Amino acid sequence: MFNSITGIITYKFSQTLCIQNHGLEWELTVPLTTLDALPPAGEEAKVYTWLYHREDSMKLFGFATVNERAVFLDLMKVEGVGAKAAVRILSSISASELAAVLDSEDMARLEKIPGVGKKTAQKMMLTLKGKLNLEESSADTKSRVRDAAYSPWADVISALVNMGYEKAECERTVEKLLESFSSDADFAAKNKAAREELLFRRAIVELA
Repeated sequence: MFNSITGIITYKFSQTLCIQNHGLEWELTVPLTTLDALPPAGEEAKVYTWLYHREDSMKLFGFATVNERAVFLDLMKVEGVGAKAAVRILSSISASELAAVLDSEDMARLEKIPGVGKKTAQKMMLTLKGKLNLEESSADTKSRVRDAAYSPWADVISALVNMGYEKAECERTVEKLLESFSSDADFAAKNKAAREELLFRRAIVELA
């Protein structure tokens, strides 16, 4: 419903941000990392949003980046983690750092996050390791799969991740297969759908 709001910041404190846009002042709940990333009151900013809507309440959440919002939504897939807990987690650790912590299986770091005990940390690891929905991270900037030339294969990677495979492993496998197909005339002659199907089937074999 709302993707983002651009306006003048009027108030910043704790986990609250107010931003004025065309005569309307919006109040958003935001992680502390978002408050730190946004400019001071009186300056213009763009905030990415997510609307919490229930029969008895509505609340707007805001984020400095698309990645931060994506990780917020991923965190709520973890059993026992709601919107407030997700904001609290992202107030203590950035989206990129959280992805790195999960990929390295650093349970000790997860358990240090306020409100995340051993059980929640285990659930986060089980649910999110290798699956955080980041468009780009420092660890992946050199990945050819995420380069513009390889973006057509994003659907293949997404399908593999949905089957339960780790995202980073899927990316490496697809990259490896693309290299093997680079001199394959039959592969090049196929239409996009046929190439995606072949790549998907071969990737499953490699990942099994």
